[in-house]
Amino acid sequence: MGHKVLVTYGSKYGATAEIAERVGQVLRENGLDVEVKPAGQVSDLTYYSAVILGSSVYFGLWRKEAAALLTDLAQQLAERPTWLFSSGPTGEGDPVDQMKGWRFPEGLQATADRIKPGDIAFFCGKIDLSKLGLLERWMVRALKAPVGDFRNWEAIESWAAGIARALQEKAN
Repeated sequence: MGHKVLVTYGSKYGATAEIAERVGQVLRENGLDVEVKPAGQVSDLTYYSAVILGSSVYFGLWRKEAAALLTDLAQQLAERPTWLFSSGPTGEGDPVDQMKGWRFPEGLQATADRIKPGDIAFFCGKIDLSKLGLLERWMVRALKAPVGDFRNWEAIESWAAGIARALQEKAN
């Protein structure tokens, strides 16, 4: 096992990728060697000492490439410190409250339970109408979903700093 931390993600329009990049930045600022890459480019975790895996959420589901990484590499994830995050709802406030208690895709929960992640975080997301297709714009309007960037960067950075502390404590 290597000493590098992997931050990997599934992102359709880039907002979750930006969260992953920020997490990676905070970890680097705390002295960790970090690689940030899309989940679809990850097939082996041998060279990583820890993993942070996240995905955008659409209709209660993770992106296919992030879900596949979680399930296909579950054994490797269970063998190293792992944290999970989702990003999705738009609007002000706590995303768990917005989603009426939903925290993580039900179909992936058993896998997450086997991995025993250090934490499963849930962050608000971003909707940029200019990036959406016609059907997606129609759905946003029909659902009256708030449009804009609702990511709480302070909460994301705080979460990442907590991971950095946990990894540094484990190394000492």
